[in-house]
Amino acid sequence: MAHDAAHSHEHGHDHHGHGHAHDHDHAHGHGHHHHGPVDVGDWRYALGLVVNLAFVIVEFSAGVLADSTALMADAGHNLSDVLGLAMAGGAAWLARRAGSPDKTYGYGKATVLAALGNALLLIFACGAIAFEAARRFAEPASVESTTVMIVAGVGIVINFGTALLFMNQQHDLNARGAYLHMMADAAVSLGVVIAGGLILLTGFAVIDPIVSLVIVAVILWGTWGLLKDSVNLALDAAPRGKDVAAIRAALCDLPGVSAVHDLHVWGLSTTKTALTAHLVHDADPAALLVSARMLARDRFGIDHVTIQLEPTGALDCEGC
Repeated sequence: MAHDAAHSHEHGHDHHGHGHAHDHDHAHGHGHHHHGPVDVGDWRYALGLVVNLAFVIVEFSAGVLADSTALMADAGHNLSDVLGLAMAGGAAWLARRAGSPDKTYGYGKATVLAALGNALLLIFACGAIAFEAARRFAEPASVESTTVMIVAGVGIVINFGTALLFMNQQHDLNARGAYLHMMADAAVSLGVVIAGGLILLTGFAVIDPIVSLVIVAVILWGTWGLLKDSVNLALDAAPRGKDVAAIRAALCDLPGVSAVHDLHVWGLSTTKTALTAHLVHDADPAALLVSARMLARDRFGIDHVTIQLEPTGALDCEGC
């Protein structure tokens, strides 16, 4: 084996020794992984989608009838979440599909694009709501407070209920996005109820656009983290919680390894991580491959591992 690894190395990468080990790990790791959180999530997305879409239609109609921008703002926010849920659910379904000859990584990255699209959609919704609220400051309209309070009250129950569906799925960026949005929605609906009550007590219609601007601030604050994480994953940065320096140190500490270079850690999807690295070593290649793979999987939660082995003194890769 040592001879074979060294021999194949002289001709470039350690394709044979490594290729077999990697394929086996890939099949085993992902076969096991696919039946995890993503599968379970499908019915959650579908249920959240149907209930929230029905509510958006009711809430927006009530907002128009009651002449309340706060209620229309809440409906706009809810609609962005419905679209977000549709994207997240669709991406979760895509991520389970097998890859094709040209899409060798499969469709996992769709989950990253969905999270990114979701964040951008929320920011766009905020702009539209703020624009309408600003117009209302110039010409305040009388608001049907009782209608506003009843409809927003129903919104609190629906949003909080939907958020609970995703509460134990926080390791998935999409599910975390869905959870954050639904919790923000519940808080926003509560704000609308309070606004309706204040207008009822004081008669100040200007409270309505003020509350819709507060809602916008809440949404933007909650969306920033999602936007940052999804942009990072889209740029193939290491996912949050994966410490590349610690991974490098751990690989360096493996018996017989003298150097680690070309280390890359990135997200294949919002839940799966990949790692590639070159290890300079004077150990038994077969044993080292097993150790490196087990280290990545057991200690760092990385299933998709590709290792190139380079015997000490034989630097055949350019730019290393």
